[in-house]
Amino acid sequence: MKTSERTEFALDWAVAKCEGGTWCAAYTPSTDWAQGGPIIEREAIQLTPDEYTGTWSAYMTNEGEPYEGTGQTPLIAAMRCYVASKLGDDIEIPEELK
Repeated sequence: MKTSERTEFALDWAVAKCEGGTWCAAYTPSTDWAQGGPIIEREAIQLTPDEYTGTWSAYMTNEGEPYEGTGQTPLIAAMRCYVASKLGDDIEIPEELK
């Protein structure tokens, strides 16, 4: 599944994998600022709203390489960007989360 298409459980699962943990239903960094906010701050993810489409863009660098993510909310955009920077644009996720 493409990182840019991940939402809900699949995106949260991928973030948990990036963080070195295992995912559980209580871990929702793509919708909970208390969980996603510290990642945004630690990784220096920059967020920008698109006033024409109502979507958000996120940007960061990892080891000098630029990464971007977009989404309907700042958290979704940021978590997509973060996952892309750590795991790439296309990773396998468990079937039950697709």
